[in-house]
Amino acid sequence: MKTLAFVAIVLISGASAGLIHGAVNMLLVEPYLDSATEIENQSLFASGLAQDTAEFRAEYEGYRSWQKSGMILGTVVLGISIGSLFGIIFALSRNSLPGQSDVKKSFALAGIMWFALFVVPFLKYPANPPTIGEADTLALRTALYVSFVVISGLGAVCFYKLSKILPSGKKILALAGYAMLISVAFAVMPENPDKITVHADLITGFRIMSMLGITSFWVSVGVFLGLFWSRLDPYKGTPRTYN
Repeated sequence: MKTLAFVAIVLISGASAGLIHGAVNMLLVEPYLDSATEIENQSLFASGLAQDTAEFRAEYEGYRSWQKSGMILGTVVLGISIGSLFGIIFALSRNSLPGQSDVKKSFALAGIMWFALFVVPFLKYPANPPTIGEADTLALRTALYVSFVVISGLGAVCFYKLSKILPSGKKILALAGYAMLISVAFAVMPENPDKITVHADLITGFRIMSMLGITSFWVSVGVFLGLFWSRLDPYKGTPRTYN
């Protein structure tokens, strides 16, 4: 493999997908964050811990502007990190992925990782705005979510490996095994410890837009990596094998 070409592929595709993710978040998710933080502001005013003054608003608007600009940079950095992992997994599994082109194979892998690392954990622990939830439970909530991601991700890998050695007529057993593992995890792992006290429309809208934002990343990284892989071809000069 040409190392330089591989590094260029994963960095460019990851950063590009992260930038798209950030742009989608800015357009779809940030309005819900504005609403959530305003609810927090109103609680501060009602409790007397803060006053709704011009000085407070100026400081608040400056902080939110800084958050929004930092969010774009954050999604690019995160995109590079996840894109690097995605590229490594793609390089290792490329010959066994479905599809007759690198773009189709990359998109298939992106779909698998999107489902195992995002959709399944999201169903158990759906996203809430940052202002929702107690600070004392943050570590627990983070640990629960990360644990579910690990269970789903490792489970998908293990049962995929199992499917490769099973006869054609019994490969469905691997899928059934993964479904059973996730069902047990759903039943055993505790619920989110924080109660939702804000309006349901805000939470529902935020979760839908968050899902669209994450999905935009996985679609983008799948397409970009496949296109760049086909163009730069880090395996150029070595025979390709498509199953």
